[in-house]
Amino acid sequence: MNIAGITDHTLLKPQASEKDIVALCHEAQQHKFAAVCVNPCYVQTASKLLHGTGICIAAVVGFPLGATYTEVKVQEVFMVKAHGGKEVDMVINVGWAKSGNWEAVERDITRVVEAAHECGLVIKVIIETSLLTEDEKKSAAEIVKRSGADFIKTSTGFAGGGATIEDVRNLKKWVGENVKVKASGGIRTKEFALELVEAGADRLGTSAVLA
Repeated sequence: MNIAGITDHTLLKPQASEKDIVALCHEAQQHKFAAVCVNPCYVQTASKLLHGTGICIAAVVGFPLGATYTEVKVQEVFMVKAHGGKEVDMVINVGWAKSGNWEAVERDITRVVEAAHECGLVIKVIIETSLLTEDEKKSAAEIVKRSGADFIKTSTGFAGGGATIEDVRNLKKWVGENVKVKASGGIRTKEFALELVEAGADRLGTSAVLA
């Protein structure tokens, strides 16, 4: 199993400096990771550093709370595209999900997915599994499936908890064959990474991939 080839080398800490992003990109190139995942302000830097390497630039959208306006998330998608990004990882509005306002959740996700696909970007939808009940996870997964998103993603890593074997297995079952699963949050060992892949994860996101 080539773990590097399915892993997004991730650095989303608020204190991440440009020097840190340069190091991240050099490590990604050295180890041939699938992508680097950065905050939007560093997309242009990463894009320049990794131009021609085949390594994707992914940026987070509506991160980490998902509670901003849908049109702000859409504008972030357009800006990521303009600065050389290839993928976006958006956060759903978790508060709406917890309120049972699934119509609003679906409008938000669908509009951002549409914007990403208009730009030719791959989009991963983060549902923040550690904050949802099983029924809420299933409802969110069904919406992500209907939206046409490319991936459903477990976690931001900023809300406590993270990817679990059970969540990955369930998400894979709920979204079907046309949506991939990205496991993210708390992945710190090779053994756990392999277990997540075996459970159905198509991509991994971790800031501990070198370890």
